[in-house]
Parts: sequence; C-alpha cells; structure tokens
Amino acid sequence: MSAVLPVYRRSDITIVRGEGVYLFADNGTRYLDFASGIAVNALGHCHPHVVAALKEQSEKLWHCSNMYQMPGLSGMASRLTAACFADKVFFCNSGGEAVEAGLKMLRRFHYVSGQPQKNRIITFEGGFHGRTLACISAGGNAIAREGFAPLLEGFDRVAFNDIEAVKTAIGHATAGILIEPIQGEGGVNEASHDFLRGLRELCDAHGLLLFFDEVQCGMGRTGALFAHQQSGVSPDICSTAKGIGNGFPLGACLTTDRVAAAMKPGTHGSTYGSNPLAMAVGNAVLDVMLQPGFFEHVSRMGAMLKAGLEALAAEFPQMISGVRGRGLMLGLKPAVPAMALVEKLRANQLLTSPAEGGVIRIVPPLTVQPEHVQEALAILRHTCKEGL
Repeated sequence: MSAVLPVYRRSDITIVRGEGVYLFADNGTRYLDFASGIAVNALGHCHPHVVAALKEQSEKLWHCSNMYQMPGLSGMASRLTAACFADKVFFCNSGGEAVEAGLKMLRRFHYVSGQPQKNRIITFEGGFHGRTLACISAGGNAIAREGFAPLLEGFDRVAFNDIEAVKTAIGHATAGILIEPIQGEGGVNEASHDFLRGLRELCDAHGLLLFFDEVQCGMGRTGALFAHQQSGVSPDICSTAKGIGNGFPLGACLTTDRVAAAMKPGTHGSTYGSNPLAMAVGNAVLDVMLQPGFFEHVSRMGAMLKAGLEALAAEFPQMISGVRGRGLMLGLKPAVPAMALVEKLRANQLLTSPAEGGVIRIVPPLTVQPEHVQEALAILRHTCKEGL
C-alpha cells in the first residue's frame, strides 16, 4: 500500500521525462501533452532557456532570508509590473498563496482606511481559488468544501455573469469582488467583457476593490499576459501562478500603489517566496513571453485549435456537444461521460484535463506549433470515430 496521501486519482502511467509538448512514460510511450500540468508548463517541458537559468542559479545561491536583497527579485518585479496595471508585486510559491495574499491586502486596505467593517467579499458560483481554508471558503466548488466546516466567514457567493445578482449582494460591509475572468476548474467559463466592465463600475461607485484571480487564465494563456487585459478592465489586485514558473513553484500577487500602501513590514510574508531559484526561473519565463509576437502566436494557435475542435463537434455530435474558451485555454463539452473520454484520449496518447461540469480542458503549452495542433486534432478525430 502506498504511503502517499490518497487525494489524487492517479492513472497507472509513470511519467519519467518531458521534452517540449511531449511527455514520456517509463515504458517509452510518448504522450502529446495538452494538459500542461493543468496549465502550468506554459513553455513546454524542459525549455532550454529556463533549464539553463535554473542550472546557472543553482550553482550560486538557492535560498536566502527575505531580510536581504534577493538576486533577480527587483528585476522580475519591475518587468512584471511594467507589463500590466500593477505597481507592486508580492512573490510566493503557489496560486493558493497568491490568492491568500490578495484577500489579506483587500481586507487590510479597508482597515487602514478607517472602515474595518468592510470585510465581506463577493465571489461566484463555479469559482475555484485554491485549496487553503480561505480559498475553499471563497470558492464555489462544493466538493472542495465538503467536510471542512466551519468554513471562514466573509464571502457572499452569487451567480457568475449576473450583474444584477452582484448589485443585490453589495452591502455596507462589502469590501470587494473576487472573480476569475475565465473559470478554470469550474469548466472554462468566460466572464463576458461587459460583465467585467460592470464589476469595475460597481467597485468604483461603491468604494470596493476588484480582485482578479488569474492563477490559471493568466501568464499568456489567453493570448495576452493577463486575460483581463483583453476586456480593457484593470483590477486593484491580481493573483497569478501556474505558467509564471513553467513548473517551478512560483506565484505572484500584484496590486496598485494605493492598495500596497496598507501593507507594512510584518503584515505578510513567505519563507520561500522570491527565493533566488524562483526568480531566476521566473525571469527566464518572462524572457520568452515578453518577446515580440509571443502572445500573437498563442492567439493564432488558439484560433486554429478552436476551429478544429468546432469542426469535430459538427462532425461527431454524438461525441462532442460544444467548445468554449479563449486562446489556448479551451474547454470541450463532450456528449459522453467526460472522464471516459479523457481516459480514451490518454490511451490514444493525448493528455487532457477534466474540469467541473463534465468539461475537458485542452490547455497545451503556449509554445505549441501548428503540427502539434494537427496531431492533437487527428487523435481526437480518431478517438471520436472509435467511440467509447
């Protein structure tokens, strides 16, 4: 019997190596990875520039207390904030930590502003923000919450994409709104551009802070550094992780000077956050992502993949009932049991990722090329012809 805590439904496949868009099992089988470690391996596996940066830093310094200046920290902070709405960034180790940091910033902002009663946060059905107690309390995933009562107070959950429901939920104690511009675990559900603009207007009108969780949909996944940039809406706080480290544990919480002013020494911290290894990897990822044409490539590959998936849905309606999403964050709605199709695709050497609502996430590395898209579509077509 395994000594590993049984919180994952692991397949029998043992992965031992990765290269680009492919993973290799211990028996030599090659898999086309369109799951990317659940949207983590944004630059694919063992990207040479990222590997070189990690190796170089590993021979200099791995860890140093945050009592000192950290190699690579100021550079990465400046580069990341210069590319978005933010003025300041806090680096941590995961998406859940990035969301936790943002929740603390949001509440402390109102406390320092002399309105400590403003401590409730509006969240959304279908939302997923991580696995900590605060994150599952904020989220809309009932399975993630089951058995962990009492949950943390202070969250008011409403329907996704329903601006009237948000208006009704706003009260004297409301501090802000937390939302994923595109829900990942919830089933690749997009918030409309108009809805996000409406949230910004409500926050401005009521003195609330707008908090975007872009742990999954950020870092180039939709064809822009952050998904909210495609809506023309700027948040007050934004959390991100996953693709920012290409598999190295790294998260970030970005915010404005106005909100950051509430955070003083001792109000937050992280032992490993912003360590030299993480900063070397993060800077290497930015080296690639911020190159001219990178996000345009993501958009082109996303359009090609989505068009191919829609064609398959039209050809095999008995297998695929719909396609959703943006860029290379796509969701396939099967007309058959989702997990059965995921397993069938895996048997045919294409890796995908299940999500809530019977949706299959298709989130390949952002470096995917046309031939890889065509290979994935060919496997999907073959699988649909075979049936379950």
